[in-house]
Amino acid sequence: MRLQVGGLTRSELKAALEAGGILLNAHAQTLLEHPVFELRDAEEVEVVERSAGDLGLSAGGTLPDIFGAARAKGLALCPPDTGPYLRLALTSQANAPDSVLSAGRSPTGALNVAAATLSDYVEFPKGFYLRVVDHQLWLRGYRCDDEYRFSAGDRFAFRVAARADGGSLADSA
Repeated sequence: MRLQVGGLTRSELKAALEAGGILLNAHAQTLLEHPVFELRDAEEVEVVERSAGDLGLSAGGTLPDIFGAARAKGLALCPPDTGPYLRLALTSQANAPDSVLSAGRSPTGALNVAAATLSDYVEFPKGFYLRVVDHQLWLRGYRCDDEYRFSAGDRFAFRVAARADGGSLADSA
């Protein structure tokens, strides 16, 4: 999937999320207040979805494990402000099989946006995930430390890194 990331002020981005009927949790609201969401030029980003298992982590792994395995497969982290733009673009995500919103684990049906964390402080949200619960689009933030293990089935959105010849590294992985 290709999408435009950036190009909106924080207020415009929040208004677009509201207009799209997208619900936010408190962690997503905290992330949206970070300076990375100041106006910047738009850029086109190509995003692919991979599970930890797809990356060769059959027993799952921590965020550093998952991000490292993705880099080894030619994938890159998304820009830190990708989450809201991806939620606005991805309206056809399947409804989650349950309506549990917080259970101390990555929720079923969640698509985690792989991006550099915005703070080393463990209480600050680490990133966004997209989920549809009871046919309602959600953009949610999550917290975890570098010891938390995602399962092999947990899914992540990564940026496709470009090759020098104009193709993508993910095509050759």
